[in-house]
Amino acid sequence: MRNLTFNNVVVAINQIWDWSFTYKNIKVNNCQIAINMASGGSGAQSVGSVTLVDSTITNTRVALNTSHSLNSQPPAAGSLILENVQLNNVPIAVSGPSGTQLNGGTTKITGWGDGHSYTPKGPNNFLGSITPVSRPSSLLASDGSYYEASKPSYAQYSSSNFISARSSGATGNGRTDDTAALQKAINNAASSGKILFVDHGTYLVTSTIYIPAGSKIIGESYSVIMSAGSFFNDPSSPRPVVQVGKSGESGRIAWSEMIVSTQGQQQGAVLIEYNLVSPAGSPSGIWDVHTRIGGFAGSNLQRSQCPKTPDTTVTQSNYNANCVAAYMSMHITKGATGLYLENVWLWTADHDVEDSGLTQITVYTGRGLLDESSGPVWLVGTGVEHHVLYQYQFANAANVFAAMLQTETPYFQPNPSAPVPFAYNSALNDPQFGPTSISDGGFTIPYANAWGLRIVNSKNLHVYGAGFYSFFNNYSTTCSNQGNNEICQDQIVSIDSASSGITVYNLNTVGTHQMITLGGNNIAYYGDNLDGFVDTVAWFTTSN
Repeated sequence: MRNLTFNNVVVAINQIWDWSFTYKNIKVNNCQIAINMASGGSGAQSVGSVTLVDSTITNTRVALNTSHSLNSQPPAAGSLILENVQLNNVPIAVSGPSGTQLNGGTTKITGWGDGHSYTPKGPNNFLGSITPVSRPSSLLASDGSYYEASKPSYAQYSSSNFISARSSGATGNGRTDDTAALQKAINNAASSGKILFVDHGTYLVTSTIYIPAGSKIIGESYSVIMSAGSFFNDPSSPRPVVQVGKSGESGRIAWSEMIVSTQGQQQGAVLIEYNLVSPAGSPSGIWDVHTRIGGFAGSNLQRSQCPKTPDTTVTQSNYNANCVAAYMSMHITKGATGLYLENVWLWTADHDVEDSGLTQITVYTGRGLLDESSGPVWLVGTGVEHHVLYQYQFANAANVFAAMLQTETPYFQPNPSAPVPFAYNSALNDPQFGPTSISDGGFTIPYANAWGLRIVNSKNLHVYGAGFYSFFNNYSTTCSNQGNNEICQDQIVSIDSASSGITVYNLNTVGTHQMITLGGNNIAYYGDNLDGFVDTVAWFTTSN
């Protein structure tokens, strides 16, 4: 959540429960308590973690009220990170179960927290000041806070400033090939400096849709661009469904409120490819644009075509090839710069949304979000789910601000285990997987499951809140039941030894035995960081 202002109330935010919550640019004026996260008391805290950044609290008695202490329970619950928080006439910055934990006044909190830390070794049970992130200047606004941008409403424009996709000849009926008509509408809007309004509907395309620099595009109730046909079905030659800019092209775009999807087998489809070189001070913006792969009417990837098969052992030789629905959801390429993403969800369907019982299905997508750019890149409220190899991967990337990353591992894994059914691509720094399972503590734990977050030879990546979840083992949730040793998969976050300047605040995992793997070594064991249903590390950094 960001850009919230509270005036003259008793409690601005009453955080009664969460696993992880990130607040940015919060303004609290003339209140009693800014954030109350003391629910449950010190013996049974119900708040998992809170991250507060780039915010201002004024004329308020208590900024943060918490139940956390060095001895509170669960031990990692109530994790709190404060960074760049300005206090103006706030007597108590942090109030705990035994009184004041941090004095206030008129001052700036550059970095403070409580919980479990790995810097990079741990766990350390800390409560006090921390070294804040060394923020890359390219990610910042003029006041030193992280840049942010709201989705454009275009309310100031008259109807003459818009071009309609339907009026330009596209049908949006999900059956007619709209490639040429939609491309013509995009080109006309960009060349004339107008806004393309993509009327509600499903626009079937059989080759790449190119969005040039200068484009402003907005959908109506999540208009859909859906790829189909042989052009996108060669895994040895992946092709973008929507290509934003071409390699080396400069400029910016604004794109909002649309969905990109695939129809049937599309083994080589990269749903969104971003190539533009956009300036840091005026980056491209993508708001409320999602990938939805399978599980909806017209996708040909529903219950009848792609049923789950937990009772059949699935291998490289017998998987349902008709349900290999995409190569990758989104690729930020090597030469690209200046991209702001907000409320972007890259989803491979785990169930059929048209079915009254929301019946689970098996759809295969290879890769989630791959960032290979030098940045700056902002990921604000993004989620990536159910991709076979990884959800987020940063390879040779730099200068990233990520506020609340969220992932889920494919529900069918380890049946089959990764990378089935996809081939290894060294050019994309694909992960390579070891044995399908390992033994630990008397348990057999899936080892070759999708990564939630993978960082390769990258620098200056800063994550403010994360939830990486593995609920299922071959569609069964037994592996993530509380007290079951978190055995849905062994590892979920990987950072190689060539990466530097990596910080993760309030990392939360479910069903994962080892929370962080650094340089190939497991350094954060779930049992050291218990937080109710989740496990929490408040502060991880490679910098110390």
